[in-house]
Parts: sequence; C-alpha cells; structure tokens
Amino acid sequence: KCVFERLFFMGLLLACDTAGEDASDCHVLGSPVLPLLSKDGDVMIGGLFAKSINLAVDWKSFKLKCFFSSINLREFRFAQTMIFAIEEINKSKHLLPNVSIGYRIYDNCGSTLSSMRAVMALMNGDELLIEKNCSGQSAVHAIIGESESSSTIVLSRTTGPYQIPVISHSATCECLSSRKEYPSFFRTIASDLHQSRALAQLVKHFGWTWVGAVNSDSDYGNNGMAIFLSAAQEEGVCVEYIEKFDRAEPEKLLKVVEVIRKSTARVIVAFLAHVEMNNLLEQLNVHNITGRQFIGVEAWITADSLVTPTSFSVLGGSLGFAVQKTNISGLNTFLVKDFWETDFQCEENHIDVASKSCKENQDLMKLRDYNDDVEELRYSSNIYKAVYAVAHSLHSIMKCSDSQGYITSLNYCNFLQQVIEALKQVNFIIKNGEQVWFDSTGAVLARYEVVNWQQRSIGSVHFEPVGYYDASLPPGQKFVLNTEAIMWPGGSKKLPVSVCSESCRPGTYKVLERGKPVCCFHCLPCPDGEISNNSNDCNQCPEEYWSNQIRDACVPKNVEFLSYTEDMSKILMFFTLFGVVLTVTVAVLFLINRDTPLVKANNSELSFLLLFSLSLCFLCSLTFIGRPTEWSCMLRHTAFGITFVLCISCILGKTIVVLMAFKATLPSSNVMKWFGPVQQRLTVLSLTLIQVIICILWLTINPPFPFKNMKIFREKIILECSLGSSLGFWAVLGYIGILAVLCFVLAFLARKLPDNFNEAKFITFSMLIFSAVWITFIPAYVSSPGKLTVAVEIFAILASSYGILFCIFAPKCYILALKPELNTKKSMLGKSK
Repeated sequence: KCVFERLFFMGLLLACDTAGEDASDCHVLGSPVLPLLSKDGDVMIGGLFAKSINLAVDWKSFKLKCFFSSINLREFRFAQTMIFAIEEINKSKHLLPNVSIGYRIYDNCGSTLSSMRAVMALMNGDELLIEKNCSGQSAVHAIIGESESSSTIVLSRTTGPYQIPVISHSATCECLSSRKEYPSFFRTIASDLHQSRALAQLVKHFGWTWVGAVNSDSDYGNNGMAIFLSAAQEEGVCVEYIEKFDRAEPEKLLKVVEVIRKSTARVIVAFLAHVEMNNLLEQLNVHNITGRQFIGVEAWITADSLVTPTSFSVLGGSLGFAVQKTNISGLNTFLVKDFWETDFQCEENHIDVASKSCKENQDLMKLRDYNDDVEELRYSSNIYKAVYAVAHSLHSIMKCSDSQGYITSLNYCNFLQQVIEALKQVNFIIKNGEQVWFDSTGAVLARYEVVNWQQRSIGSVHFEPVGYYDASLPPGQKFVLNTEAIMWPGGSKKLPVSVCSESCRPGTYKVLERGKPVCCFHCLPCPDGEISNNSNDCNQCPEEYWSNQIRDACVPKNVEFLSYTEDMSKILMFFTLFGVVLTVTVAVLFLINRDTPLVKANNSELSFLLLFSLSLCFLCSLTFIGRPTEWSCMLRHTAFGITFVLCISCILGKTIVVLMAFKATLPSSNVMKWFGPVQQRLTVLSLTLIQVIICILWLTINPPFPFKNMKIFREKIILECSLGSSLGFWAVLGYIGILAVLCFVLAFLARKLPDNFNEAKFITFSMLIFSAVWITFIPAYVSSPGKLTVAVEIFAILASSYGILFCIFAPKCYILALKPELNTKKSMLGKSK
C-alpha cells in the first residue's frame, strides 16, 4: 500500500497507481511547480518571495496562475540578495569549504494560497515519480522567507512537523515568538513587540493624545495593533477609532476611508502591510483626504511602491520606523550588473528561442539596468544575514576528517534538528561589522531608523532619517529624535496638533466628559488655595501659601494685622491722642485751679491720679496697633489690665471718700480719720498691686505671644497676639469687672446724697457706661474676625476711657472754665447769699 506521509495541495496531490499488486508508485497529479530561480548544490536553501502580486485559479486545469500585471521590485531584490549571499559563501575559503550551496527560489504571487503551493514544492521537489511510497527527505535544508507574517505563519506551521528551519527577513508578528508553536522559526528582524511600543512612545513624544488606528486584518496587523493599543493606554494616548481591513475586502476599505474622513484625530497610526497601505492610499487620493499625519511601520514606511505622483499629498510628512539601510559591499554591483550576466542569462532579443525559464520570466527583463531603488534597499541586509546564519549553522555541524578535511554528513535523520540547534547558537559578524545572533524567541536585536517622508524636488520623495531606536542601549538612550529635521504634512515645520481636548491651561484641572475616553475633558478653574501646572489635578498650597489670581503658583499669604498706615488705625490713633490731650487739658485746668473750693472738695490728689491713669489708658491702646511681637503682645495686655485697675481704683477711692464724708457730717462721727489721704493711697496701691501680681503670674506661666491665625481666613494670615493662658486674660478682665461693679454699687448707694456730695451721681453714670462698654465688648470680641478683634478691643478701651473722663470731669470743667462764679465754698456747701 502507498502511505501518504506528505501533505498535498492544489496541483500537488500525490496519488498511488495500483495497476498491479507489486507495481504501486506515488506520483504527482498535474504539472510540478517550477522555481523562479534555481541552482543545484550540496546543500539546498529555499526562498519564497512575491515577485508578482496578482493570482488567479484556473479551475479547468486545477492550477494556480500568477498574472504579471506588475512586478514587486522590492521582493525581486530579496531574491537577488539571497543569490548574492549564496555565491559569496560558495567562493569563501573559510566558510563551508568544499561544500556548495544551491537554491530554489519560488514566486508566491503575494498570496497565502500560492505560498502554500510553493511550500509543498520546496518540500517535495519537482520529481514526478517518488519511489514505492510517499516518504523521503526534504528537497531543501532551510527556507528563507516569507515577507509577510500571515504567509510566514502558514509556512512555519507547514514545515514545523518536518523540522525544516525557516528564517524570515521581515515577518515581525509577535505571535511568531512562541517557541512552542514555531520551534524551527527564526528571523533576522525584531518582533513587533518593540516596534509597537516604540510607536506609542513616538506618539506620546509629540503630545498626540488623540489618534486613529488602522491595521491589516491579518496576524501581522491584529497582533501589532493589540500591542500598540496596550502601550498607548499606558502612555496616556487615546484612540478615537480602530479600523481594520483585508486587501480582498474593498467594502471594508471604503468604510475605513469614511471613518477617517469624519474623524477629528489628525494623526493616524497605520499598522498595515504595504499592499493594504497601497489600497488605502489609492482611496484616500480618490476622496481627496489630505492633511493627516501618518505614523507608519517598517512594512510600508519605506516602500517604493507607494511613491506615486499623487501619494505625497496624502503621505507627505509621514513618520515611522524602518529597517536600517543595507550597507554591504559588492551588493549594488551584483544587483545591477553581475546578476544579469551570471545568474539570469536571458537576452531580451532572443527570448523566443530561450529556455522555458526565460520565457516564463521575461517580465524581469524590464528591470535590467534599473538602479533607482538600489540606494534605498533596507531588507536586503536581513536576507544577507539569514543566508549567512544558515551557512554558519551548517559550518558548525560539519564533520571533519583527518584526510579529507570537511565532509558533509547530510543524509541522516537528525540533520535538520541539528541545523535548528546550531542556529540557536550562531553568533557571527558580517562584513559590514554588524553582529548577528538570535535571542530566545529566534529574533535579532531591535534596531530601527525613524524616517520622514520629505520631498526634495517635485515628484521626488526621500525617506529622511530623523532618529533611531536601539533596544541594546540603556534606558533613556534607546529612542533619539531630531525634531528640527522633520517635515510635517503640507511641507510645514510646525508640529501638528491632535488632541480630543486642548490641554488645560495652568490654574485649571480636568473634568472627564461622560462616556468619552480620558483624553476628552473640560477644564475648570482650581478652587481657591489650590494650583495646577499642566497636571490633571489641583494641588493644595502649603499652609502659609495661597494660590495667585490665575492659580498657577503658590505665593506667600498676605499677613494681616492692624498697621499704623491703615485708615482705621489712623482714626483710632486720632481719638487716642485726642483723649490724651483732653486728659492733659483737664489736668492743667485742675492744676491751675488747685486751690479753689471745687478742686479741693473733689479730693485733688485722687483726681490727679485718676487723670494720670486715664492718660495711660488712652496711651495703652497704641500698643494694640502695629505688627505683633513677643514684647508688644505681653505689654498690651498687662498695660491695659494695670492702667484700668489703677483708674477704677482711683474712682473707687473717690466713691469711698464720698460715703465717708457723708458719714463724717453726722454728729459724733469720727470716720474720716480712718480713711484719710494715707488710707486712700494704700487702697489704690493695694488694689493695683493685686492686678500686678495677676499679670506677673500670667507672664510667667503662659504669656501672650505672636500667633499666625490661618483658621479664620484661608486666603490670608491674621497675625495676632495669642492670649497664651486664656485664664490669665479673663482673670485680668474679671478683676477689672469686679472693681467696676463694686464701684458702681457704692456710687449707686451714694447717688441721693446732698448736692454738695453729688460726685457719686457722676461716678454712677461713668460706671454704667464702663460696664455697658465692656459687657458688649465680650460678644463683639469673640465674633469679630481678624484685625477687627484688635479694633474692637481698642474701641472698648477708648469708649470706656472717654466715658469716665466726660462723666466725672466734664461737670467740674464746665464750672472751672465757664462758671467760675460757682466755684466758691458757699456753692460747695449749698448755702445761698
């Protein structure tokens, strides 16, 4: 029986002829697939490239046919480079001496369907009859290709079970990094994992937070876009739309074009194969959609096939990552001259009598002597490195004989497995100085050029290098851009803007729009006391700082206190000095009239002491004005407490004198000798001394001190005197209140005494005013904010001082100044003439 151990596909179906019991053979149904270019050798390397891009199926003959409506020049250069590397190795005396490398290069027509057919041809060879069964060795020992990830996945999955090494020069899909699924796959290009992340960094670098995304609906596009979207999210980039299409889906392509036309994003990340990019470019030209900033990938950013007379209006200014340019000595000469003379010996004038291969590939004759693209070749170096990687792996597993030198041992079952293991270990330097080795995923180190579509002259497009990405460099040095060298869409040197919402100006913060990505937001002013400086949130200023008017910086808070320059202070100082002047005037008037009955009758000594204490009461209010300091805080409260106690003590002494004088007028009364001038002085001194002791204790235990009050007003600091000990303050105030009440009670009891002792009536009124002022002071003091607290306290001091001055001394001054005729002893005794 015939055992089907090989896969089959269109045109390669293996069948068994069972005409006789002993004469069963396996043969290929239909015509075998012939290579585009081939050469025999001891070791065979296969190549799969898309020389042509149109494919059709002839269902009558059950065959796939390529129609050469256009030639993919870039892919053809890949085939030439492969031949160049093989011939260079064959000429080498150090690498694989005495071993020749042959090649079989197939055209896959840019289709996965045709690619599968070419893979089967590489594995099976082109023999029509294959012995008694369908088993045997592969026709090639390694395969270089393919260019696209989807076709490479099919290739690797097909060849994987047979352990045929596959080395791709441009398949970048991260999905191919799985060594479990693709153990025999290698590539001389980096995975899209690096490129996709670098794309997100590139977009973020220019501040584009609102972008569109279009990708090929393939393994390459879907995997690459998924990595980009994840990286973009980490970078804070939002994607307005994500569209994908396949080259065979014109309806989806038109939908993508419509989405782009209606979108607000000015930047488009196009993770497309060059075929899909070409299709998109054509439609964008048709619909006249220009002015977008395209961010491209290595698959199309330097594709010459995209350079057309109208393409620059759409793709001008595009930025993207590209494989570094090829720099291999001798390659350019081979591509333009040597190849046509040695490896493709077909003459255009004698094509009718030429070989079958020449007839089938006569379209290639159009490329002879064409060299416009040679200077821009990039992937050719990857082809070159792939061929050399195979050669170095073969070299490492060759057996050495003492007599014969190198000999090959290719006909053993584990040879291909040894090639795979050797490829994992290769580490060599090609002649341009670049080191080649494969990492654990079978890929090489990520190195890209950042290129920019620029126009040197009308119709001439140049891929200008403007930076690079090198994964081998330390963090912070991997990505370098020369922004000044970039030309943006429309030939502008101004960086395009692509944001959903303009960045919030300093002093505002972001408020996200409901149902939209985080890049879409409103900007609201920061609250008072908070600032923002190009950030998402507002930050609270330090305690002693406040936000400026535009809320972009913290400035020191205004320190507020009752200064001498304020209008309120000037008014209070005026009334203070006016009160002092009045008091001094009264004292002078009393001094002038000290020998008159009126002054003598009102206890001149206590009156002068009272006037002195009133002057101090007026003056102590000045200590409440100005910047609080440690000394001024201690002075203002103690001076206030002591001067007012001295004042009330004098009034209390005068009240007691009035009462004692009334008692002394009674028969047999000797009370005045017990409250004479000495006792009066001692009373005033003792009462004042108690207040002095209270103040000393207050200052010793917990004195007042300057305090920055930031609780009343958030936007400013109230510099005030903290009481230190509240108990001390209220003890001072309470003691004054006790003396005032006592004085009021005694004066009230003496209010109806005879007219010549009528001073008690005026004392009563003065104490009423004093008490009323200080009773209303307490709630006003507690409720007044900031420096008004100090103003209230000064007002209370002045009001009570004026009340005492006017109530007690105004009637006497009236008589002394205006009615001197009443200033007689008779008038004081209440006797008529």
